[in-house]
Amino acid sequence: MTRNEAKDKIIFALDVNNIQEIDRFAALLSGKVGIFKVGKELFTTAGPAAVEAVKRQGGDVFLDLKYHDIPNTVAQAMLAAGRMGVKLANLHALGGPQMMEQAANEVRKNFSDSERPRLLAVTILTSSTQETLQAVGIEHPLEQMVVRLAKLAKESGMDGVVASPLEIEAIRAACGPGFLIVTPGVRPAFASVDDQKRIMTPAEAVKAGADYLVIGRPIAKADDPAAAADLIVDEILGGC
Repeated sequence: MTRNEAKDKIIFALDVNNIQEIDRFAALLSGKVGIFKVGKELFTTAGPAAVEAVKRQGGDVFLDLKYHDIPNTVAQAMLAAGRMGVKLANLHALGGPQMMEQAANEVRKNFSDSERPRLLAVTILTSSTQETLQAVGIEHPLEQMVVRLAKLAKESGMDGVVASPLEIEAIRAACGPGFLIVTPGVRPAFASVDDQKRIMTPAEAVKAGADYLVIGRPIAKADDPAAAADLIVDEILGGC
């Protein structure tokens, strides 16, 4: 793996709440990460302008809004994401096959393959534990539930999933090559665990088969974010 290929695996979580911070991080991390993630806080504050700001700096966007609603509403939201020119967008696999199928079909019908966003289904959040699932009535073992949702997502036309790094190998075995696996819950060796429960280092996650690693605070809170991103690339390469 080349250094550039390792860099492209990093999705930097833009967990900020204004355009000025987007510009600051884009300037610091240009050429250091592959994609910038725009999540709920930033999008609720700034709306599509947040996506436009990243793209203006030459960055690709993962629109991380985790849609979960009636099928038509989610399909229309995904079309809107496509019109914004994002590279990745996601929804919750727990929304079911009809919701995922309609979103996938509408996006493929309205965009060419080279222009459309890649659609990801969120399996189980990395902050969740077996106790979390039981509290909402899900009795299946956590890993079994993640794999079940990943297979459902693939059958429903999703391009990949968002899942804990601990489930990467099981998802890859169940869904095969070419199915994107995006993993939050990645913490480099120099960083704190924070509120993630099911984590791996970048090297471990890539070795297990992750296509992209979502990393926020270990870069954003570093004294030198660009240097922190370089260290993560070093970790990825060191594990190859």
